[in-house]
Amino acid sequence: MKEYSVVPNKDVTGWFVKIEDVAPTDEFDERDQAVEKAVELAENNKPSRVLIMDQNHEVESERTF
Repeated sequence: MKEYSVVPNKDVTGWFVKIEDVAPTDEFDERDQAVEKAVELAENNKPSRVLIMDQNHEVESERTF
């Protein structure tokens, strides 16, 4: 199962979409845009899940596809 995560950058001025918690694939200004992209990637690569982190890098929600 692939795992995608949405995490804030160091200054919480942008949001990264990461695959398997490795290097970021994309950076977005808005968190909603990053979540949209992560969900799109997960839906296209089932089975997978998306972990959405808050500004403290704690899991806020999880979605499975």
